[in-house]
Amino acid sequence: MILFDSVSKIYPSDFFALRDINLNIESGEFVSIVGQSGAGKTTVLKLLTAEESPTKGKVVLDSYDINFIKPSHLPRLRQKIGVIFQDFKLLDKRTVFENVSFALEMAGKTNEEIQNLIPQLLEIVGLSEKINNYPNELSGGERQRVSIARALVHKPKILLADEPTGNLDMINSWDIIQLLLKINQYGTTVILATHNREVINSLNKRVITLDQGRIIRDQEKGRYII
Repeated sequence: MILFDSVSKIYPSDFFALRDINLNIESGEFVSIVGQSGAGKTTVLKLLTAEESPTKGKVVLDSYDINFIKPSHLPRLRQKIGVIFQDFKLLDKRTVFENVSFALEMAGKTNEEIQNLIPQLLEIVGLSEKINNYPNELSGGERQRVSIARALVHKPKILLADEPTGNLDMINSWDIIQLLLKINQYGTTVILATHNREVINSLNKRVITLDQGRIIRDQEKGRYII
């Protein structure tokens, strides 16, 4: 499903964010990408969403070659991908329902479709009782759950989680990881980018370790041992 073939990403002033990356991720995998800040984790995710293009090499996602994707095909590609972030990116003046429905409205869904789908998504993330709450009335873990529900609106094949526990305590962090595992069990490919050693070492899932833009370790059931 995902292929990085000899991929390098070079930014101005000859800064190598990634160096000669070769990587395959199969449909339905749960993969953690780990490394210190600046190791290249976020660049990998930006290449997958076609926010960036590789300087060298080829990135293929579900038959789309990121180097040659047509602008008209970008929305279709991005509907295959859900993304969650460390800072939640919620709209403060909108309720939980409205934060999730906004993504559906932008996709042109009808009111009937929105009314039917949102309760299902909030049930998956355990927030059915918070549907009319505002973000400032939620805990950090609950706000991240809203962002996960929003990322699931298009039933994506791939969920990218960029430091999703970075602003959470350990208890809430583990709750979010359990939710990502649950989503993975539904068949969604999950790619978790993090430097949280405790989370990684508890998962017993595939771990890819980056250091200065290079893959230095790829373990089927790995640990974060830098």
